[in-house]
Amino acid sequence: MNTFPTVLRILWAAALLATASPSAPGQGPAAPKPPRTPRMLPLTKFYDTPDPLPAGKPGELIRSQPFGEYYLPYDVLAVRILYHSRSSSGEDVAVSGVVLLPDGARPAGGWPVMAWAHDFTGSARQCAPSLLRNLNEGPLLSMYVGLGHAMVVSDYAGLGTNFPNAAMDMRSNALDVINSIPAARAALPQLGTKWVAVGYSQGGLAAIGVAEADSETGDLNYLGAIAISGVAEAQEIFERIAEGPARGLLVDLAHGIKTVFPEFRVEEMLTDKAIPLYQHISHDCEASSRTGLAANEMLKPGWKNNRYVKEFFVRNTPGWKPVHGPLLLISGETDPEVPADLTAPVVARLCEQKVRVLFVKYPGLNASAVLRNSVSEQISWIQARFAGLPAPSNCP
Repeated sequence: MNTFPTVLRILWAAALLATASPSAPGQGPAAPKPPRTPRMLPLTKFYDTPDPLPAGKPGELIRSQPFGEYYLPYDVLAVRILYHSRSSSGEDVAVSGVVLLPDGARPAGGWPVMAWAHDFTGSARQCAPSLLRNLNEGPLLSMYVGLGHAMVVSDYAGLGTNFPNAAMDMRSNALDVINSIPAARAALPQLGTKWVAVGYSQGGLAAIGVAEADSETGDLNYLGAIAISGVAEAQEIFERIAEGPARGLLVDLAHGIKTVFPEFRVEEMLTDKAIPLYQHISHDCEASSRTGLAANEMLKPGWKNNRYVKEFFVRNTPGWKPVHGPLLLISGETDPEVPADLTAPVVARLCEQKVRVLFVKYPGLNASAVLRNSVSEQISWIQARFAGLPAPSNCP
């Protein structure tokens, strides 16, 4: 591993501390705290679109809006965007997002662009990262802006806008990420043409989906993708989730399957006890995390054999489709849901395609720790892509 530069370590620590609630042992009673600012921002008319939505090409900007109420450093500018994308069935949908960029003179060629694919934040409309004051991963995004990048953060369709949300569907989320790039450039001409995709957890799969989709479109400005955790066979991921404390996410999984395959009958997967929770997740971002149901109380026997569940697993397993551009895959060996040994078969399939894959494993770390501790690896790989250097690979 590269040694993490001191200045970047300071930037990273400062960003994390800015969002924490400091406390010092041994001090007297704390002074009364002012009223807390709500963590979530209101869902405004900016996110609304006419019904039906006027037609637009994928990536066409609908509108943009400078926004100054995020928890961000003073020298980071934020602009919300609303743009056209496509659903899993090819229908025109509106997607929201936000663009972060340095407050300064644009460099020659414009700010290099990083498309951020976020992890799972919920299935309800108000769960969009652009409706969170910290943008879900604000310190990390701010750090990259401080290093001279523009960050384009898609909410994914149905988070923010009033369209069905294809929760946990890598293809749908990837298209929303890809289409955010031309929309961001239309809103902010100071953005450069070259870009990379970076995803974390669920967004890691979306980042691989970007690489798969780009093999179809052949965008020469796309330089590669980073997937941080979350990359494995879809069925294995959800089988492990069913056994752990995050098993409520299987209700969101049913929601995603229903969006991709409208013919899917949720009652064939979920029990009567789980149906009220399924109905509630469209109104509450944390509903599925609070379930008191065991897996066998939520899921029908043989639920994995349902035709649409199986098809959803197949379309969300990376490595079977052609991939364009180099990849950096980062995994933690103690990630409880997607450990590195589950990622290895995907890496093997990608290597068989002759893709330039750098697979980095961190022993003793879970997903959130890997996100923080791999920053130097991320930075060096990204800088090399924008510099036009050959991509490293540790494929056999």
